[in-house]
Amino acid sequence: MKKLITNLMLVAALLMAGTVRAEIQLGKDYTLLNPAQPAPANKIEVLEFFFYECPHCFHLHPFIAKWEKSKAPDVEISYVPTMFRDSTEPLAHAYYALEGMGQIKQLDDAIYQAIHVNQTNLYDLDTIGAFVSKHGVDRAKFEAAYNSFSVQSKVTRAKQMIRSYNIQGTPTLVVDGQYVITGLQPEDAIRVLNEVIAKVRKERVGKKH
Repeated sequence: MKKLITNLMLVAALLMAGTVRAEIQLGKDYTLLNPAQPAPANKIEVLEFFFYECPHCFHLHPFIAKWEKSKAPDVEISYVPTMFRDSTEPLAHAYYALEGMGQIKQLDDAIYQAIHVNQTNLYDLDTIGAFVSKHGVDRAKFEAAYNSFSVQSKVTRAKQMIRSYNIQGTPTLVVDGQYVITGLQPEDAIRVLNEVIAKVRKERVGKKH
């Protein structure tokens, strides 16, 4: 009896410390993408479908940025600007233009802050060009990239992915082309993301044996 009481006290202490968590559940913490989409075999792919004007994306952004800095080497993350209407295309063009110039990390936080904190309207090339120029980006080079065939191709590809992955809202995380995480608070989204990645690792090891 004494041993039982001791074990119960230990479990209670662990629960209070937050070290015991329920396993993630299909339908509650994540869903399955049907049909699943192709994913790299040599990396565990994470996609974040995001929209700069989305307040939930704004709240998740610092968490996912911190997570990216400490993620495991076998994990890669890509960001897909999401467009549900034509008027939102300029920010997608801007994302890919800045990414191509190697300056998206420099401007990512600033764009979110401008929209959600400073209530700045970034709705076309003129307003976005003026904004990035104030943040040290060569405006002429940015506008050339913005209007380039390469960026237009990436925007077209993003639209195709939004349909293929059946994205209904943002932010949405997709892991390994099949596990979908959305609608969670930022802390929970990161927790579930890490656990889904661990699940994918186990599944891949199992397939090798």
